[in-house]
Amino acid sequence: MSLIPLGIWAASGAGVLPLTVEYLVVAGGGGGGGEYGGGGGAGGYRSSVSGEDSGGGNSAETILELVLATNYSVEVGAGGAGGNKTATSGVDSIFSTITSTGGGSGGHYATGGDNSASSVGGSGGGGGLGLTGSLGTTNQGLAGTGGGAGYPYYGGSGGGAGQAGQSSPGGNVAGEGGDGVESSITGTATYRAGGGAGISWYGEASSNGGLGGGGNGGINPTVGEINEGGGGGGALDNTDGAAGGSGTVILKYPDRYTITIGAGLTGTTPPAAGGFKVTTITAGTGNVSWAA
Repeated sequence: MSLIPLGIWAASGAGVLPLTVEYLVVAGGGGGGGEYGGGGGAGGYRSSVSGEDSGGGNSAETILELVLATNYSVEVGAGGAGGNKTATSGVDSIFSTITSTGGGSGGHYATGGDNSASSVGGSGGGGGLGLTGSLGTTNQGLAGTGGGAGYPYYGGSGGGAGQAGQSSPGGNVAGEGGDGVESSITGTATYRAGGGAGISWYGEASSNGGLGGGGNGGINPTVGEINEGGGGGGALDNTDGAAGGSGTVILKYPDRYTITIGAGLTGTTPPAAGGFKVTTITAGTGNVSWAA
């Protein structure tokens, strides 16, 4: 049986050539809580990159086999809002059948009892003073820690994709946010999906967010990094926690294929290297497709 050249097959409309796509899908990070608040959890982290980890301490997922001239949905999740009372969770990111869950929001504590709980997410949010942290989602991220109940006082820290929120090092100081996971899918080793840190009592110290864009907790909390899915930092009394960072969708595929990034999406594809192209989508909702 003779082989049909690739270009003739594609042009003949004989259908659809299979192509394999490695993906990294990171959701938006959760917002940090205010009023003695916990840090936001990192956005869910799902990866099929060969030889690398996915979120929650799991190995890489199965590489997708897709077909040409077919639309595949993409959505890049926004980060959750920080809040004085109630922060919000991050927004899910989606590629085809893969959904990464938005990071959980940090909780807050109020002396009047008007408290809000942290929320479950891709990684869990940290609890306010005396309140528990929340769980992450299996295969995506890890749990946030609880805040100190009674002396010492501190807010809990958000979980990261590769490490749970960290415990207090002692005194009235919040632990650091959990670290994310490192990937070299773009050719540069980069951490993504780090958890936000909680607030230290009276702002005695600023605690660092986790590697991968987690925001710092403190009197002036910092936001989670854009396109890294980091959780926002927790804040002191009468101050809003910081917002979580938006997520990203990164796709790696053989360089004989050409991707079309549809309307509504923002993305780039640098020149091919090592036989592959890598497309990074940083915002929006829409479709992508491939041609030979």
